[in-house]
Amino acid sequence: MALTRRLVLASSLAALAMPAAARPIDLVYTGGRLTWPGGKARAACGRGGVRTDKREGDGASPAGTFPLLQVYYRPDRLQPPQTGLPLAPLQSNHGWVDDPADPQYNRLVTLPYPAHHEEMWREDGLYDLVVLIGYNTDPPVPGRGSAIFLHIARPDFRPTDGCIAVAREVLLPVLALLAPGGRITIQA
Repeated sequence: MALTRRLVLASSLAALAMPAAARPIDLVYTGGRLTWPGGKARAACGRGGVRTDKREGDGASPAGTFPLLQVYYRPDRLQPPQTGLPLAPLQSNHGWVDDPADPQYNRLVTLPYPAHHEEMWREDGLYDLVVLIGYNTDPPVPGRGSAIFLHIARPDFRPTDGCIAVAREVLLPVLALLAPGGRITIQA
C-alpha cells in the first residue's frame, strides 16, 4: 500500500514538473485585462480598440483567436527567457515590414530594407520581449494589418498601435507558461 501511494505521489509531482512545452495555455485579452489559467493583469490594446475588420494603420487590435508563434528578446538587456515557444534573439538590424505593397509584408527583415518597416530594436524597451501573435501571418494578406505582438507596455499603459501589451514583470513569467499550440483570444 505504501509503495502505491509513493508511486501516485511521484507521478503527481512529475506532472507538476512537466515543462511548459508539454502544456500549452491560452491567453485572453478583454476590457483592459490579460487573463490566463491562474492569473490576470492589466493590459493595453490598440488605440483603435478591438476590431473584426482590422486594417493596416488603423491602430486597432484584431478581434479573434490566434496562435502564439515565437518569442523575440533583446539579448543585450535580458538573458534568454524561459518559454516553450521558439525563441530568437533580436538583432540591432531587425525590422518588421508594414508596407502592404512589399513582398515581405508582415515579416521580419534585416535592415537596411527599402520598404516601410518598424524597427524591432527599440530604445524605449517595449520590444525587449515580443511574442509574435499569428494574426495575418500564413500567408499575410496585404493591408489586413501587420506586426501584431504581445509585448511590454508603456509605464502609463497608453494604447498600442494594435498590439497587446502588459508590464515587463507580468510578461516574463507568462512566457514560461507559453508553448506551441497556445493561443490568444482578443475581444472588446
